[in-house]
Amino acid sequence: MPQFYFDRFDHRRPPPPLAHSPARELAWQFLAIVALVLGANYIRWRWTASLNHDALWFAIPLVIAETLAYVGLVLFTFNLWRTRDVPMRAPPRTVGETSAEPGEWGERPVAVDVFITTYNEDEELVRLSIRDAKRLAYPHPVDLRVHVLDDGRRPVMKQVADEEGVHYISRSSNIGFKAGNLRNAMELTSGDFIVICDADTRLFPTFIEHTLGYFRDPDVAWVQTPQWFYDLPEGERLPQWLGRRLGDAGRGLGRVVERLAGKVRIGRDPFVNDPQMFYDVILRRRNWCHAAFCCGAGSIHRREAVMQAALRSFALAVDKEATKFELQVEDEELRRDLGTALRTQAAVEQELTPYKFHVSEDIYTSIVLHNDPVRHWKSVLHPQVESKMLSPQDLLSWMIQRFKYAGGTLDIALRDNPLFKGGMRLPQRLMYLTTFWSYLGCLWNVVFLLAPIIYLFTGIAPLSAYSGAFYLHALPFILMTELAFLVGTWGVNSWDGKSSYLSFFPINFRALWTVLRGEKIKFHVTPKERQAGNYLRLVVPQLAVIVLTLVGLLYAAWRVVVQHHDAELPNLVVNVAWGLNNVFAMLPLVRAALWQPDDEEEAGDATPQPA
Repeated sequence: MPQFYFDRFDHRRPPPPLAHSPARELAWQFLAIVALVLGANYIRWRWTASLNHDALWFAIPLVIAETLAYVGLVLFTFNLWRTRDVPMRAPPRTVGETSAEPGEWGERPVAVDVFITTYNEDEELVRLSIRDAKRLAYPHPVDLRVHVLDDGRRPVMKQVADEEGVHYISRSSNIGFKAGNLRNAMELTSGDFIVICDADTRLFPTFIEHTLGYFRDPDVAWVQTPQWFYDLPEGERLPQWLGRRLGDAGRGLGRVVERLAGKVRIGRDPFVNDPQMFYDVILRRRNWCHAAFCCGAGSIHRREAVMQAALRSFALAVDKEATKFELQVEDEELRRDLGTALRTQAAVEQELTPYKFHVSEDIYTSIVLHNDPVRHWKSVLHPQVESKMLSPQDLLSWMIQRFKYAGGTLDIALRDNPLFKGGMRLPQRLMYLTTFWSYLGCLWNVVFLLAPIIYLFTGIAPLSAYSGAFYLHALPFILMTELAFLVGTWGVNSWDGKSSYLSFFPINFRALWTVLRGEKIKFHVTPKERQAGNYLRLVVPQLAVIVLTLVGLLYAAWRVVVQHHDAELPNLVVNVAWGLNNVFAMLPLVRAALWQPDDEEEAGDATPQPA
């Protein structure tokens, strides 16, 4: 076997799920309500008493941005409102125990297909995933079949599959990309449940034992497990980092800082890849209304649910196509005959797609299942990590992945929005709206980034005055919001999420513009190895925000100190704080563009630790 960069991290173990505290949840809910009330009062005051009527070109866009951001805050609060994990149940002994009509199935064991999708990844990397899939354990007899779904049609990949004793599936074209690959495999397999893996998904032996029990509820369509990237750089402790640069004095300074602020690691997770906030907080807290959507790898699906939803979508598409022409015919008998012929023709031309042909096939298929007006399929986020995966190792790979996520989600939101369809319950609609709204945040985040820059260079404020009334309305809202989310996301680093939400604005803007122009979001396979190169060119917008803000700070300070514009001082204080917050939010992405792995540091980090 060849040596991979991630071999040195095999000793790492995933963190346990965040412990649920009813007392902390109650405190979070109380603080969140107070924050939202204060926020509503602030927005009211902004619209009614604070606008600078001499600069409405500036004041109106900012207050609109603040209002839209407040809507996002309300939605995000709803998302995080409570944690209600779906209780784990014993793994089923027979497939009948997962059905609404168990008598039909007799004593047949559960059949599970493991799909490992691949295109151009290293065959030996895929071999590791195959071997881990073969190690899946189950307390009862189980019909387990591992399939390699190779869209690269590589003879060497087939050889690896043959050597490992697993099934090899390929096809003549790549239509539908990953979704098409999955559809092709579904046509050639028959398992009751399907485990979806990417080429680098290394399943833990407990995967099906811990997830199949949820399917005892016959309305559960899929279970998503958290994705855990075991190759994230853990960084270097601050005393060691300073010690290498400043000697003993640096080590001493680092220890003092850590006594005050806790452990500090330099270079940890430079691309903000750690998905714990998303899986352990955001998606997990959608369990109470069964609105956790599928994220692809690390999920297990009920074949019946996927096929039923596909057939229903197929029938609706055929009927829609025929009805479009039927309405143009007045004669009832002719219309009936024409409808029959049109439906036959449409059925021939329409494709049955169990997984929607889309760059974001996972969330799209989730929407189709949640929208089912007959079955009202449920989903579950299983909070425990059951597999390990690889993260993007350079900024280019990271941006390819993020653009794909943003573009795919926005394409669904703007072209096939589930909020206006009939099958979902209201809480599920609001959860999807929260996801869509977050990607639209680039529109108002740009305003927040530009506002202090405009003031610092022009001296024009969007508010009539940064007076006591401003502080009276803004500070309680800001402080209470920070406190509420500190409690609500306790145990997870929330600053990374907040800073990335601001700094991702160029990626989301590009994705939004691509969708609005009607261009198709292309499916790019995320590279599994580090791509060489300098990536500062990818963060030019973030660098521009940093430079313009800092230059603006100097210019505004010169205006106040040298030109004695003392009246601007209250305005300057607010905009300096605002601008510096924006600068600090941009810096992590700029550092990511310059990040290089430190082989010695990584090797040192690979010293086995107790599990």
